[in-house]
Amino acid sequence: MIFNWLSLITGFFYIVLGIVVIIYKFFIIFLEPNIAYALGALLILYGIFRIGRAIYRLRHDKDEE
Repeated sequence: MIFNWLSLITGFFYIVLGIVVIIYKFFIIFLEPNIAYALGALLILYGIFRIGRAIYRLRHDKDEE
């Protein structure tokens, strides 16, 4: 149960990190705009995936009870 909530929070932070990378074009080093957009989009998509998986598991666990 805790893992699902932690995964939900982690997904939110991945989305925020993706937005920060797109806006500031910085991720450990300064990035070219094309690379920053691609990396930011990838981080946002991964965050959405984690949130979706966490919601699915939370609903699945709730149905089992």
